[in-house]
Formats: sequence, structure tokens, C-alpha cells
Amino acid sequence: MKSIENTDVYDLLNRLKKLNAIGIALSSEKNSKRLLERILEAAKTLTYADGGTLYSYNKEQDALTFEIMMTETLNIRKGGTSGETINLPPIPLHDEQGHANMHMVAACAAITESTINIPDAYQETRFEFSGMRKFDAAMNYRSVSFLTVPMKDYQNEIIGVLQLINATNPETGIIHPFTEWEQELVESLASQAAVALVNQRFVEEQKVLFEAFIKLIAGAIDDKSPYTGGHCSRVPALTMMLAEATVRADYGPQEIREFTMSEEDRYELWVAGMLHDCGKITTKEYVVDKGTKLETIFDRIHLVDLRFELLKRDAEIALLKQQIAAHQQGTVFNETEPQAAFAHYCQTLDEERAFVRKANIGGEFMAEADQHQLRQIAQRRWRAPDGQEQPLLFNDQECEELFYPNKPNENRPAEDLRHFKGELENLCIAKGTLRDKERKHINYHINATINMLEALPYPKNLARVPEFAGGHHERMDGKGYPKQLTREQMSVQARAMGIADVFEALTAGDRPYKKAMPLSVALTILGRMKQDNHIDPDLFNVFIHEKVYEEYARQYLQPEQIDTVDITQLPGYEAIQ
Repeated sequence: MKSIENTDVYDLLNRLKKLNAIGIALSSEKNSKRLLERILEAAKTLTYADGGTLYSYNKEQDALTFEIMMTETLNIRKGGTSGETINLPPIPLHDEQGHANMHMVAACAAITESTINIPDAYQETRFEFSGMRKFDAAMNYRSVSFLTVPMKDYQNEIIGVLQLINATNPETGIIHPFTEWEQELVESLASQAAVALVNQRFVEEQKVLFEAFIKLIAGAIDDKSPYTGGHCSRVPALTMMLAEATVRADYGPQEIREFTMSEEDRYELWVAGMLHDCGKITTKEYVVDKGTKLETIFDRIHLVDLRFELLKRDAEIALLKQQIAAHQQGTVFNETEPQAAFAHYCQTLDEERAFVRKANIGGEFMAEADQHQLRQIAQRRWRAPDGQEQPLLFNDQECEELFYPNKPNENRPAEDLRHFKGELENLCIAKGTLRDKERKHINYHINATINMLEALPYPKNLARVPEFAGGHHERMDGKGYPKQLTREQMSVQARAMGIADVFEALTAGDRPYKKAMPLSVALTILGRMKQDNHIDPDLFNVFIHEKVYEEYARQYLQPEQIDTVDITQLPGYEAIQ
């Protein structure tokens, strides 16, 4: 039984089934270049066309850009994923005067928003086909039938043009004009393809917007302090290096050997890395930037220096007053002993000032004897401009009285850390430059990070971002923060980010409290942290054996930091058997 235009009904039904299957396949394609190829391939399949071209509309240029070209008999495949570039200029829809380009068939279809079906291009007089004829002559080919279909989005705006060449009888190989129902099939396909393209474009635009927002947040955090610039971009980079190395690793426990990542997994981990410190947006700058123990808005060591100078000034004034008094009384003043005492006093003050300045820098450990000496120095008194005596080094209580005179404790803002700025207590900090209250304030950034990230409505492929990002301050023994998670409670990705965060901090040259460490020193500390059950031991092994540290060093460390590393001498090193 035959149907319209003597076409076998079963062939028509078969093509309709293909159209339905093609629509489903197009909606699931995620690669933009591959999607364009599948659209053209599908159109060729439905019509048994020998060749075709797919154009995209460039609104800024007001032109059709060649995306995909295919011709089966000539074995031509260009554009898309083929790796071969289409070296043809875009087809403008209007000239410089704004006149419509109606002599080019693809442009005309786009401008009129209507399908153009040409039975024989060599008999066609409406359009310019000189370029086609040159091509045919050069390739010993003959372009006969053309079907050019515009593709429009949901707003009825042109997004591209689909053009097919030489509809062919699959049994005889004879070229024939595109039939009316073949045109309808391609128009239906073009409509489905437009939906797929718009959806994919929308997803890609949302992804671009999302990534731009992520980079904006990370950049704002890095810009918030001159001492953390680049941290939010270096940590995800190092995390990805370690994760990729773990994918390659074919040794170690089963968890490491079987670890894999899809492209979606990689993207999810990158997002988590970029946002791992987003909570720092809540951290006060004068705590983050505290490069010395006495630093707030500025380093108060200069005020202490001034007080030492005032003590020497007062001592000198007292000595001069003694001389004047003796002169006025007409007595002989023996300067030898007072001058010697004054010189000794000034020398003592200079030594104490040098000691205080050294204590202000901070370090890995401060002895109790040094802290006791600071308390002794703090007992000195100096006279302020108002004539009142004040301590050489203020303690917390005295600082509170300066900042909040006659103000009850309950009326002071709880989040304000200024009343913990006692000079004596700060100078006695045993490790680093931060008081316990300040360290807790900085540590809170991870709680803020988790709260912020868990508040976002993630798609399925990003659901683990809070877990990956929120675990980089946890320890394998459960002594980290904020949730005291153990190794077994954390994903490989979260543990990898923990190592990346530590190693970046050790090697960074933009911290206010330390210099950039050489590679060998940073790896030694990292090895000790493995021994202390601070970082994941298996990922540490991957970090060393896959030379992730070298890859990172080449890209991010200063040349003077990259020294010789003997991995066999690293603490915690385990050779691969």
C-alpha cells in the first residue's frame, strides 16, 4: 500500500520513529559541538541527504557562522568535534547600508524565517550559486537539490539555519528533490533541535554566570586582605592536582585504587575548592591581617617604642634638673655617677625595647621565661601628656577602660574583639600572633562557609559541595573543627582539600606572620602532620609518589622556594612496594 507521493508508508513510519528517537537523543546531549553534529546527522538520516551545513546566528555580527559541514560521497566532515576548521567567512544577513542579503539562500531563509526548497540549484535563478559551482567543478561533484530550514527559539527568533544537499534514493542512489513530507520532517526536527540548542545554551549561560559568581566571591575574599590574595584560587588548583593523581594511582588501599571522577565530579570538586573559604567574608580584617602580636589597624609596637623614648626623655630631664638645681644652689655637681646610671638605664631600656620588638613578631614557641620578662617590663610606668602615669604595656583590663570608659560589660558588643587587645597579653602569645579569642573568630569562618553553602539549592551534580568544602579543617583523628569528623566520616575529596589547604598555606609567600617556606621544609612539616594523624596518610603518599608537589611548585612557587627534596628522608614517607 502506497501513501502520498507514492512513498512507502512503512518507510515513512520508520522515519517518524527515527525522528522521535532523535528528539530524545538531542535532549540528552550535553556537548555543544556534538549536539550540532547530531542535529545535522539526524537531518541527513531522515532525508537520505548526501550532505549538509549547519549555521549558527551571531547576533553581534548579524551573520550566519559555519558550524558543521558534511558530505558523505566526498568524505568531508568539518567543524564540531572533527578537529577540522571551516575556513569560510560568515554570511551577513544585511550589508553596510542595511539592505537584506536575499541572494544567498541561507541568509534569505533566516531573514524571511521560512523554508526554501530548491529542486535543482543549476536551474535556480533567485539565488547566487557561483561559489557552489566552483566547488562542484573542483571536487567533481554536483549539488542539485537544496533544503534550507531556519531554526527559531521559543521567542520566535532565529538561532541558526539547517541546510541539506542532494536528497538521495537509498536503493538506487539517484538524487531527487526533497519531497513535501521530507521538508515537514526536517522542519519538525529543526524545531526540536532549536529547543535542544536553546536549553543547552541556557544551561551553559547559567553555568558561566554561576562560575563568574563563584570567582567573584573567591576574588572578593582574596581581595579582602592583601595577605590572602590568591589562596581561593590556589587551593582548588592543588586540590584538583591531587585528585587527578589519586585517579591515576594504582597502589595503596582499595579506596585509593578504585577512586575515579567523571567530568561532573571534577566540576563539583572545583566548585567546592573555589568556595571552600567563602565564610571568610564574615571574618574581621583586623584579625585576618594581624601580622604581629600588636597589630590592629596599625602595629602598636610604634606606640611602645615611643613610650621607651619618653622614659629616656624623662630620665634625661631628671638628670638635667639635678644639674640646674646644683647650679642654682651653688654646689658642685658630680656628674660621673648620675651620667653612668643614666647611660646604664638607657641601655637597659634599649635592650628591653629590642626584646619587646622581637616578641611582637611571633613564632612557633615562646618560652615561659620570656613571658615572665615581658611581665616585668610591663611594670614600668611612663607619664602621659595629661600628667597621669600609665603602664608601659597595657593589659586587657586597662585596654577595656580605654575603649569603653564607664561602660558596663553587658553593653559592649560581644563580637567586638578590641577589648582583647591588651598589649601585655598579646605580646605573651606563645604561638603565632593570635589570641585564643581571635583564633576562634578566624576558625568560625568554616562554620560560616558550611552554613552559607548548605543554604544553597544545589542541582544533583553539585550536592556534595558543602561536604567537600566544609571538611578542610577536620583532622583524621577527629580533633579538627568544626564537626570533629574522623577520617572514616570524610570523603576522599574533602581529605584531599585538607592537604591542599595546608600545603598552600605553608608555601604561600603572602602571609603576614611568616615567610614563604622552601619546598623541602613544607614537605617535612606535611610529613609530620601525617604522623600526627592530622592529614590523610594515603593521600599524603599519593601527593609524594605522584610528585604533585612538583607540579604545583612549577606553577605557583617562587624559584628560590624550589629546593632539592629527598623524599626518602621525609617524615611519614612510605616507599611503594
